[in-house]
Parts: sequence; structure tokens; C-alpha cells
Amino acid sequence: MSTLRDLAEEHTHLRPADIDHLHRIAGDWQLLSDLSFADLLLWVPVDADGTFLCVAQVRPTTAPTAYQDDQVGRIIGGPEVAHLGVAYSQGRIWREGDPVWYGDVPARHEAIPVRLRTAEGEAGDVIAVVGRDTNLSTARTPSQLELNYLTTADDLAQMIADGTFPPPRHPGETTSAPRVGDGLVRLDAGGKVTYASPNAQSAYRRLGYASHLVGEDLAVLHRRLAGDPLDGTEAANGILAALRGEAPPRREIDARGATMLTRALPLMPAGVPIGALVLVRDITEVRRRDRALITKDATIREIHHRVKNNLQTVAALLRLQARRVAMPEARVALEESVRRVASIALVHETLSMSSDEAVEFDGIVDRVASAATEVAATEVSVGMRRQGSFGVLPAEIATSLVMVLNELLLNAVEHGFPPADETADEVDAASVGVSTVDASGRPEVVVSAHRFRKMLHVSVTDNGRGLPPDFDAERASRLGLQIVRALVTGELRGTIELRAGANGGTEALLVVPLARNAPDGRSQV
Repeated sequence: MSTLRDLAEEHTHLRPADIDHLHRIAGDWQLLSDLSFADLLLWVPVDADGTFLCVAQVRPTTAPTAYQDDQVGRIIGGPEVAHLGVAYSQGRIWREGDPVWYGDVPARHEAIPVRLRTAEGEAGDVIAVVGRDTNLSTARTPSQLELNYLTTADDLAQMIADGTFPPPRHPGETTSAPRVGDGLVRLDAGGKVTYASPNAQSAYRRLGYASHLVGEDLAVLHRRLAGDPLDGTEAANGILAALRGEAPPRREIDARGATMLTRALPLMPAGVPIGALVLVRDITEVRRRDRALITKDATIREIHHRVKNNLQTVAALLRLQARRVAMPEARVALEESVRRVASIALVHETLSMSSDEAVEFDGIVDRVASAATEVAATEVSVGMRRQGSFGVLPAEIATSLVMVLNELLLNAVEHGFPPADETADEVDAASVGVSTVDASGRPEVVVSAHRFRKMLHVSVTDNGRGLPPDFDAERASRLGLQIVRALVTGELRGTIELRAGANGGTEALLVVPLARNAPDGRSQV
């Protein structure tokens, strides 16, 4: 299904600013749909002959829909859109006409012109029409709640026609705002409550206010209820700002262990401030879970920090032991173990500073590559560089992959670029890398990475002396290569190929799946 922007750009000549305004309406119009007990359809003109295209649709959560089928992408014209043509050409809300039938469903048509205000704050031209279609099959005598909903809906509809709804979104705000069903309070121009829905009354009762809200000055009440005086002042100022015609950011009020999220919207039909609409939502349980998650995240980061410290301690002990060992072979083995432990510690160090169980892997690769050139037992100066990006990787992949890359990089440096006097029959069969000759001819190892279809493709390349003719990766006995093969095929569930490069040197190609299967069989990334 095409998006609102795709449909508008393909079929109309609307400006980017016009389309952005339509997006803002579609982001906030669930409020109007619920208050109206009606479906809302966003229509844009596509031809001068009165043809309209539906680019967005929303159904009410407070009433049955008038449309069982999705209307987005539908193009209609003729008598069926006469009401849309009146609203578009005359710039007024159309409410005349008899009910129409959609199959077995009777519906009432309304049409609301959509304007985008100019930079000077004046009402601009009509750019679209919102169709408000109400299912009449369950029509009954409206209750006080429904009357207040409908009255408020008419005020917001007029504000759409004026170009003053929806208000601008504040930086950092998402669409997760209180909805009509969470709780609704209507204020008059003086800030006094004229209506409060039952859910709104219950939300305030959680904060410690047991009396009826009607007649209360809501700004004063917020200041009085809030446990923190600063929060109370900010919440009260938000109400006063809405009464002045502004659109303040959402506020939270904490009192008696409960938390309530509030959103205040000015009511300004025809540009005249008549009061405000306040939506409230009890988010006590949500904030409790947030606090629990923050505590859990802090605990996990502390665990990674301690694991990193313990690994560094193990590496230090191995390093001390290596200095005391007289046998060269034992010293080399201990020093290799130090490097392997240190590479794992890098992952846990990164996780200790992260807010989730994932790491930005590029920085880890750069540090491991730098360390490989510094500690490798070779007299040749080898350059290191990275191409592409590994991106963010889960901890279980990052820990094994850093071990693999550490072994490949060390082998590429140590065995791909031996001292000049080393004879050909001393070539170590574990030498790996990709043959990529640097333009300057200097020794170089290149680490490349890219993602394709949930697979991570990695290559470690060098322009060294390459593999011996009789090299067989499956029969290689060197510990480093055995570790690489075991981690790639076991922990990473991937594949590795070692081969001679076309222009000399060696290449190691890894393919690692990024999607993992959860215990229930579903795929995870």
C-alpha cells in the first residue's frame, strides 16, 4: 500500500509543505475521529473536474466504522463527491444532505476543508478535504459524554478549517499521547472544568483528588496536587498556555505514588479562544516498569563492567606468568592467550557503556586492528584500514566475531609479512587475508564488511606472500585457525573460506547470519 506522501506526489501538485501538514493531521486525527464517533478520510483533488483521491483513513475506537473496506487509494468523482467539492471550493464545513448507504450501513456525510496557514499566520488556500462519515446504524439518544465529545469535535473540525489544528509537535515528542478513552477534561475560557469523563475523574482520584472536577480551576488543582512544586508549576503553566491559544508540551504529574500524563490543546474555532481540551492518562504502571528497566539496565552494565575488569585481571596474570616462563614456546602461547582475553574484554567494555545488549562494532574492530599491528611478532610495518561498516551487533555475535577477527588479523600480520630472510619452507599454513595490493606497494591489511539480506559479509585482506600451494584449511593444525573455524561454524553459525588472492596475498571470507532463532522458533535480529 502506497503511503500518503507517495500518493500525493504521484497524483497531485501539492507542495512539500502541504504534504507535511497533511502528515501532521494524519498523525493527530485519531483524537477527532474518536470525539466524532466517525471515520475520517483525507481527500486530495487530482483533477480540475472535481475528482478526489483518498490518501489516508482512520476509524474510530469509540463507535463502529462506516467502511469495512480500506478506502486509501480510491479515486472517485461525480455526484458522489459533491460534498467534498463544496468544502474545497467554498472553504467551509459542509453538513447538509441526507444520509447515504454503504451496502447495509447508513452513514452521514460531512466535509471539512483543510488549510495550511501562511508564514504570516494567515489562513491559506484549501489544500485538501477531511471527510467525516458517521455510521448511523447504532444511532441513539446521546449521553452527556457523547454530547461533550461531539461539541469538542466540532470545535476541532473548525480549527482544521482555520488551519490551527493540529498544533506543532514539540521536539522529542512521539505520537504516544493520551487518547479520548483514557480521559478527557474540557475547560472554559477561564480555566474552569465544564466536563470531565469518568476515566478522567478516575485518573485524578489516583492522584488524591476525590471530589468532582466540574467547576474546579484545573491549573490551580494541578499546582496543588503535584508532589514536586516545580512539576506542579509546569503543569499549571501548560494549562494557562493552552487557554492563551498556545500548544504546550505534554506534562507529567506525580502524586501519592501515581503518575498522570496530560496533554492540553487550545480550543480556538474561528480564531476565538473558548477554552481548552485536556487529555489525561494514568501511566503509573508504565513508569514503574520504566524504573524497573532502568535498574535492570544499570545492573547489566555493572555486570559487563565487572566481567571486563575480571578479564583484564586474568590477562594481567597471564602476562606476568609469561615473563617468568623460560621456554619460548610457552611464552608465545601465554602471550597469545593474553591477546585473546583482551579482545573479549573489549566487547564487555563497550557493553558496560551501552544501554542495551548490542554494540557499535566498528570501534571495536578499529581497536583490535590497531592492537594487532602493535603486538604482532614481525619486523615489518603493516598498515591497517577498514572498509564499510559492521553496524550494531548483538552481544552474542560481537563476542565471538571479535575473537575471530583478532586471530585473522594477527595471522595476516605475523605470517603474511615475515622477515626478509625467512625461507619459503617456513611459511605458516595459518596465514590468512585478501589479496589487495596497496597502490604504494607497502604492506597492508584491509578489513571489509557489508550487510546483505540479514547476512554479514566480512573479509580480511592482505597483500602479503599468500598461502603455500599445499595449504588445506580443514587439516591445518594451528590453534589460531582451529579457534576461528570452531567459532565461525559453531557460535556464529556461519561459514569461512580461506583462499589465495588473484594478485597475490591471501583472503579470508566470512558470512555470518544476523537473524537468530528464538526458543519459540521465531526469527530474532
